[in-house]
Amino acid sequence: MPNTPAAPENPVVVTLCEIFLAGEYAAVARLISEGAMAPTTADRVALLRMTGSEINHFQVLAEQVTAAGRDVADAVDQHVDVFNRYHKVTDPSTWLEVLVKMYIGDGMSADFFAEMVDHLPEEVRDTFGEVMADTSSSEWACEQVRAAVTADPAVAAPLTLWGRRLLGEAITHMQWVLAEDPDVTDLLFSGTGSLTDVATFFDSIAERHGERMRALGLA
Repeated sequence: MPNTPAAPENPVVVTLCEIFLAGEYAAVARLISEGAMAPTTADRVALLRMTGSEINHFQVLAEQVTAAGRDVADAVDQHVDVFNRYHKVTDPSTWLEVLVKMYIGDGMSADFFAEMVDHLPEEVRDTFGEVMADTSSSEWACEQVRAAVTADPAVAAPLTLWGRRLLGEAITHMQWVLAEDPDVTDLLFSGTGSLTDVATFFDSIAERHGERMRALGLA
């Protein structure tokens, strides 16, 4: 029988697990709906693999939430609205917009982990590392966008605007995620809740976003 994961001891960490559990739930739902625009079987296969990766991430977090004695469905219901609002206002209209959103969103998740890892208790660093640091499944999206821009440079300008919109909405909704629970904000910002710390955090997110846009050929 598989080992039951140790429950996080800090209730604030459990809440953080619940928030990101809801985020994974929303991400899987949107991958399925937005993936309906995939034009080829190869695209659908790649998307299936990416969806499977996100489902695995969901399961890792679900095990932590369950081990802490909380209900997975209740956790999703409590926190999913802020993620659904993000997806609603970043609804792509073309397949290239879908690909940019997948690559940017996957990367921002990794960025979020990179910024918060030093503030997490050691007991859950591996868990969040597994959930948030793997962005290899979206590299195919980057390659497709770069190829499309090379083939038709005219698509770069609207996709660049789309990428900027994704960053703005992501920062707004990340702020709402942090506002879900003041104790979570304190945990991630060394117990200070300093506005300076928060501003530095989002500056780092924006800088990495710029690097990712260059990788897409959209600088």
